[in-house]
Amino acid sequence: MTSQPLNGLATISIVIADDHPIFLEGLKLLLHELPDMRVVGTATTGRAAIDVVHAVKPDVLLLDLAMPQVSGLEVLRELRGQLDGERRVRVVMLTAGIDDDQQLEALEEGACGILLKQAAAEVLFKCIRTVMAGQYWVGRESVASVVTALRRARVPTDSLPFGLTPRQMTIVHEVAAGATNRDVAGLLHMREDTVKHHLSSIYDKCGVSNRVELAMFAVNHGLLKSE
Repeated sequence: MTSQPLNGLATISIVIADDHPIFLEGLKLLLHELPDMRVVGTATTGRAAIDVVHAVKPDVLLLDLAMPQVSGLEVLRELRGQLDGERRVRVVMLTAGIDDDQQLEALEEGACGILLKQAAAEVLFKCIRTVMAGQYWVGRESVASVVTALRRARVPTDSLPFGLTPRQMTIVHEVAAGATNRDVAGLLHMREDTVKHHLSSIYDKCGVSNRVELAMFAVNHGLLKSE
């Protein structure tokens, strides 16, 4: 939580999660130079990031999107209970590149900010202070209505067949093309257990019991037509 140092300035407690040691240490040194920020923990895997956040309960988690063991998006899902409320952890996703779907998913899963790693240090500092003030940060600026704007760009769930979500439709396409759970997990940056959970829901919605039946169902109901 936010602490009160000797100089009287309230400091923002920060955990850095990144699997590149040089980047992580450089970022840690930069933040230590600021009187209003303090690094209270680091992690080099997604699983370690979850454990550190549970242990130290920081104000902000700077989280690499492409973490080993557990992806950044999956870390968001597992920390979901700590991303809400007055004393929540604000998550800023750090990435070398991110597509629109990943950006939207990160925000919907609870991230408050998305920042490219090539951004200037001053932009990072402003981003951290902005999310601590209760706003969102995407790219190089604060965007108060970014979540609403991005959600308008996504196809509404109720317009998709059989109640399938956009993510589940992607899984249907991949499974019908012969992808394994591991393949799908790698493509969508999620754990295999999460893929299995989605498949169970998809089976229920489509009234099938296995992958072969799902592929046949998808063909017979035109779910594989190109958009």
